Amino acid sequence: MTTRRDWLKAISLALGVVLAGTAFAPAQAAEKVTVFAAASLKNALDAINGEWLKQTGKEAIVSYAASSALAKQIEQGAPADVFISADLAWMDYLADKKLIKSDTRSNLLGNRIVLVSGKSDAPAVEIEPGLDLAGLLGDGLLAMGAVDSVPAGKYGKAALEKLGLWPNVAGKVAGAESVRAALLLVSRGEAPYGIVYRTDAAADANVKVVGTFPEDSHPPIIYPVAITADSRNADAAAYLEFVRSPEAAALFQAEGFTVLE
Repeated sequence: MTTRRDWLKAISLALGVVLAGTAFAPAQAAEKVTVFAAASLKNALDAINGEWLKQTGKEAIVSYAASSALAKQIEQGAPADVFISADLAWMDYLADKKLIKSDTRSNLLGNRIVLVSGKSDAPAVEIEPGLDLAGLLGDGLLAMGAVDSVPAGKYGKAALEKLGLWPNVAGKVAGAESVRAALLLVSRGEAPYGIVYRTDAAADANVKVVGTFPEDSHPPIIYPVAITADSRNADAAAYLEFVRSPEAAALFQAEGFTVLE
């Protein structure tokens, strides 16, 4: 004869199985593509991820920061599926350590660096040897990404050195943790001028582009992309294909990027 205790035990066991299955199923279904991307990509990649979600029903979550910081995080074991760097050097850094799948790597985008001001009446300048950039700054600082690590800062320093302007402004540089942080210093009026990507300047109505650096004054600005070596996400390859698609290209171009073949 089945006792009340037997029934309660059976119900408890059955409920435990149902709850266990419920807890496990969403964990499998909820796996998202995790992307580590250069801070300058935020506006474009947010739009692209919106389209990815709309078309596939799947979500990509993105960590935006300086490429240097992201590469170090990946090196330390951070769980990223896709890495998009703002320069070749930090992708090479991970490649040398076997931390990306080399057969998935490609050059995705190009960009330009510009001089911006937070003053609407700031005059346009020709960025060339002899420019009195120190005079423009006066007692203020030149906002840039950290020149020894952040790609935009490295490009900016290279250009200033090539044009012979670095010695006069080296002591006036406010090195920021990312190009977006440098942009914010200008946007808030904390620095009179800054060097950022053209795409960043376009994303902030509080800054004005006063000059564009000659392309031959610095190494080519190239954004490479790759799947990380530790990624086991089945959707990573499909996401990467979408980021390289003509539809994504149009969204990148709308933000001012050059799409590379």
